Amino acid sequence: MAKTLPIYLYGHPVLRNMSEDITPDYPNLSELIADMWQTMYESDGIGLAAPQIGRNIRLQVIDATPLAKEYPECATLKLVMINAHMRSLSEETCSEAEGCLSLPGINERVVRPESIVVDYMNEQFEPQHLELSGYAARVVQHEYDHLDGKLFVDHISAMRKRLIKKKLQHIADGRVRVGYPVMRNPIH
Repeated sequence: MAKTLPIYLYGHPVLRNMSEDITPDYPNLSELIADMWQTMYESDGIGLAAPQIGRNIRLQVIDATPLAKEYPECATLKLVMINAHMRSLSEETCSEAEGCLSLPGINERVVRPESIVVDYMNEQFEPQHLELSGYAARVVQHEYDHLDGKLFVDHISAMRKRLIKKKLQHIADGRVRVGYPVMRNPIH
């Protein structure tokens, strides 16, 4: 039975590490994927990357189908991505609000490429090639950033970052209440 794992919050060092590719013999991979789905759904998320549960491996789960009414391109975006690597990013960009389970209570507009091409492996380690645009591309880019030790607030202006500095510090210090299990920065 799948279990809900704690989500690592902003300030925890694991969120800033580069993640590594995995092989089909990664220990308990199917259970880990089931736990990630469970954790994401229990936390009301639409995506979850392995660093957010304390593992620096190139694994992410995404289910953006609840956004289909507002963003039709998300209607079929439900997948497991293993060893994802971006192949191309469009020069055309768009700005939309983003939030993150690792940064509860913070929503900021982020400029990202409008379309992407990404290669990855599915759960059976079969090669996949995906071309996405609009909000579907944004969701994948957001989760993909976690694999490279980046957070969506890294994409906002220095002024916006200064304006939310206190909120970020509260999260890093563990002074935030959420409705899901979390792992705080071990230094605090």
